[in-house]
Amino acid sequence: MGILGVILTFWFVQFTDKGGSNQLALGAEAMALRKQRGIAIDSLDYAVCPTYVESLRKKGARVCHTTRWLNGATIEATLEAASAINGLPFVKSIEATRFSDDGSIEAPQKRKQERLFDEIPDFREQLELFNLHRLHEIGYKGQGITIGMIDGGFANLQTLTVFDSIRKNGQLLGVYDFADDETPFYGAGSEHGSMCLGLIAGNRTDYQGAANQAKFYVMRSEESATETPKEPDNWVAAVEKCDSLGVWIVSTSLGYSRFDYPEWNYTYNHLDGKTYRASRAAAIAARKGMLLCTAAGNSATTEWPWINVPSDADSTLTVGAVGNDSILAYFSSIGPTADGRIKPDVLALGYGATIVNPTTDELRSGNGTSFATPLLAGLAACLWSAYPAETNRQIRERIIRTGRELRLRHTRCMESIPGTNGYSRDA
Repeated sequence: MGILGVILTFWFVQFTDKGGSNQLALGAEAMALRKQRGIAIDSLDYAVCPTYVESLRKKGARVCHTTRWLNGATIEATLEAASAINGLPFVKSIEATRFSDDGSIEAPQKRKQERLFDEIPDFREQLELFNLHRLHEIGYKGQGITIGMIDGGFANLQTLTVFDSIRKNGQLLGVYDFADDETPFYGAGSEHGSMCLGLIAGNRTDYQGAANQAKFYVMRSEESATETPKEPDNWVAAVEKCDSLGVWIVSTSLGYSRFDYPEWNYTYNHLDGKTYRASRAAAIAARKGMLLCTAAGNSATTEWPWINVPSDADSTLTVGAVGNDSILAYFSSIGPTADGRIKPDVLALGYGATIVNPTTDELRSGNGTSFATPLLAGLAACLWSAYPAETNRQIRERIIRTGRELRLRHTRCMESIPGTNGYSRDA
């Protein structure tokens, strides 16, 4: 079915300017971090013009969310209303991002290759692969670091025993939903976010997450029945929220390249980190001091073997998957980017990872770069606990620099850190 054959309902509206907006969109934690890191406040830190947003509503639109970094808004509107909005003097362009009948289409990206298996490997293998257990032994488990997890729904997050610790200790700081999705945030149909969060935040006698002393915000940007350009726009809104809350690290096991309608598909020639909105936002997030850990994707054996958006941004820490033998997983998406940069940047255990099944609360084995990514984000959190004065770029470079043969292998990822009495990684 072509784009012209259906009713358009969701749109991205690009504004011409910010209309002199003076609404600073940063909370106290974010402001403190900016001051500590010497990052100046600029126009990107101010909200979109509220008068513009109200004008969209007056034309009949429902405003889903806005983006101060890209100066626009995601709206729901009829074709007639969208046409009227396009004629407003402050609107630069308007682009359809989701159709009203998306739910009837099987979305290509939703057929995920992350799979669960009954065998239960030792969870310690995924920590020991890059010597994360040594950081844990000397007391670095992500203390003082705030992590934002952006994913699909978080099934049973409020009841799973593996999350008892973060709930009871006040480490779960808040939840946000940026998706127009009928599936409940904690519903059984949206398990992916809980599986990924467990790899960082899990804390149980039989299971330890990679950085379970950190604090967490969890956010949903995925819409389970569809795969449309609206989802990366939801993601942008979530990343901006992380910035406003003072998040240090974002772990996001999502990626975009193929959509419900071929007309929307991304192209390899534009996989340069500068073209697509989510990739541009990822680059801005790095400039604002956050470290973004993004999943490379699981499509190496498909017609799109490449990494996905926003992993093409040069400042993300793009994570591929290996097994406990350090060999690249057969499904792990590959680079380089269209402009010739090596991607993924690093690899972590995502082939035979030990995860918690959100339905049963039991340990299982699973495959996917989605599982490698939170492990790597946890490593970053523990390193940042050890070096709190360092910048996001310095932590990113520490992790990349300590890798070896990044194209095919992942080895230990550790340098001398306080309290190790001179211990250094295996060179």
